Amino acid sequence: MTKNLQATEHPGKKLMETNCYICHSPTADENSRNAPPMIAVKKRYLMQNSSNEAFTAAMLNWFKNPNKDYAIMYGAVQRYGVMPNMPFPEETITQIADYMYTFEIDQPEWFESHYQQEHKQNGQNRGKGYGLQTQQSKNNTQESYGQRGLEYAMATQAVLGKNLMGSIQKDGVLEALSFCNEQAYRLTDSMAVAQHANIRRVTDKPRNQNNKANTEELEYISTFKTVIANKGQPKPIVKDIDNKVHVYYPITTNTMCLQCHGTPNTTMDVATLNKVLRLYPKDKAIDYSENEVRGMWSITFDK
Repeated sequence: MTKNLQATEHPGKKLMETNCYICHSPTADENSRNAPPMIAVKKRYLMQNSSNEAFTAAMLNWFKNPNKDYAIMYGAVQRYGVMPNMPFPEETITQIADYMYTFEIDQPEWFESHYQQEHKQNGQNRGKGYGLQTQQSKNNTQESYGQRGLEYAMATQAVLGKNLMGSIQKDGVLEALSFCNEQAYRLTDSMAVAQHANIRRVTDKPRNQNNKANTEELEYISTFKTVIANKGQPKPIVKDIDNKVHVYYPITTNTMCLQCHGTPNTTMDVATLNKVLRLYPKDKAIDYSENEVRGMWSITFDK
């Protein structure tokens, strides 16, 4: 049996894709994820754990009590916050860790160059690679506004992603649909209040009709679709009007999104589709594939 075939059949592979990729997807671009890609987790943990046993033990220790004081991925915690306490069985974590340690795992196209660049820095600066601001953006007003809006969007996405992931792990995909229906707006509004900004998610294919994009927003969504389709790295669109700044950035799909936004009978099962239609009779938010523009963040704040 070849190593590649062993990797495909290893139970940890499916467990990682099912349980981890909702936040750690390797297909989401650098600025559209809720957590670092799993390859980043692997490389960081390998730096301190050279054996499979030590690597697995370190992963188990983290999952038992995710805590800022014991985190070794300092930059990731600074950007995304501490992951929620997930009630995974120990056997699940052990299998995921064994798969990660033993085999090569998927990584974003941008990751290797990003990793090499970050690790040229000295030990004092290591771990800050997932911060959003750069000196260049600070020196340019428009880019600075774009980064500020992106920070608001990513902070909100992290809160929504963590709560959604917790709901899926606790109650399953069907109950997570109820969570989205009942809680997503509340969480988004609370983040808007905290950030002193207007934070919206808009789309050309709405599930909730309140998220329908207007004419101007549809143009920006179309622009982002072209960039993503051509494998480009999207940048925030910034509009400076009067004393307000408007920032737009795409929301793209990953594997986990397809459980509720994929193709019926393929990546989305019938029970999920039926519940979607009960909750959202006018739903248009299906038939997506990975790494497609699902919608867009629309962020407005004072200068």
